[in-house]
Amino acid sequence: MAEVRELRPGDEEPLERFLVQHPDTTMFLRNNWREGGLAPGTERCQGTWAGAFEGEDVVAAGALFWNGNVMVEGEEHLEDVTRTAVRGAARPAQGVIGTPAQVSAVRACLGLEDRATYLDSVEDLFSLDLANLRVPEALASGVVMCRYTQEADVPTLIEWRTAYTIEALNLPEEHAMVEDIEERVRSRVGTGDHYVLEADGAIVAMTAWNAKVPDCYQVGGVYTPPPLRSRGYARSAVGGSLLDARSGGVARSILFTPQDNAAARACYLGLGYEIVGLYQIVGFEDE
Repeated sequence: MAEVRELRPGDEEPLERFLVQHPDTTMFLRNNWREGGLAPGTERCQGTWAGAFEGEDVVAAGALFWNGNVMVEGEEHLEDVTRTAVRGAARPAQGVIGTPAQVSAVRACLGLEDRATYLDSVEDLFSLDLANLRVPEALASGVVMCRYTQEADVPTLIEWRTAYTIEALNLPEEHAMVEDIEERVRSRVGTGDHYVLEADGAIVAMTAWNAKVPDCYQVGGVYTPPPLRSRGYARSAVGGSLLDARSGGVARSILFTPQDNAAARACYLGLGYEIVGLYQIVGFEDE
């Protein structure tokens, strides 16, 4: 019988031993315990964690995070882990992220199968061994240049990030996630987490890491303004960021994108990514 309980500081080692067994689907979980710790909290990357133990080994784990998203991992005990994490949380569940099977288990456990959503997207999950990265010709030849964001980029990036959030997450402009964008963009300048692509002296695309662990970086926030699309800019932006990660010793990359986004799929397949599964993102309407 497994023992299910809240995770606390001191549980990091058995948690990580378990999570690394599922490298493609646990990037947010691995990133968040590193950034926010296991103590309950409401700051970015913090949450209320729970785990199922068999002896000293974690066999399932999950959390309800500061932003209201529930994420779990494991073959069994997902319902008990979910209930334990949510029971100790400071806020209700506002979304679920994971494989379709995980999302279904969480929604059933919490009685959220019929709750209205503003987003319910099943996406392709991609993985890339960075040794196999295909560098875009425009980037390799220097026609375009990928670099870290700078303070001068901030006004444009706030505009782009707002447009990206509305387009990718189907959010209204008044949603809190949109209102929080300026602070988020400014906080990432100079961190090495956010990149822009330059062409002819102007920035034309952006990309970022939305989760990082020592062996793997997860791509997120890829955006090209509509008038500049279909020119390969997103591919070069992501390719430039991956080259930077590889030069720092990172071995792999993960990302996910909607199955009906043909342009994004072509971009990532062109860089050498392979589809390794499905990922689902659900955001609930406010009640």
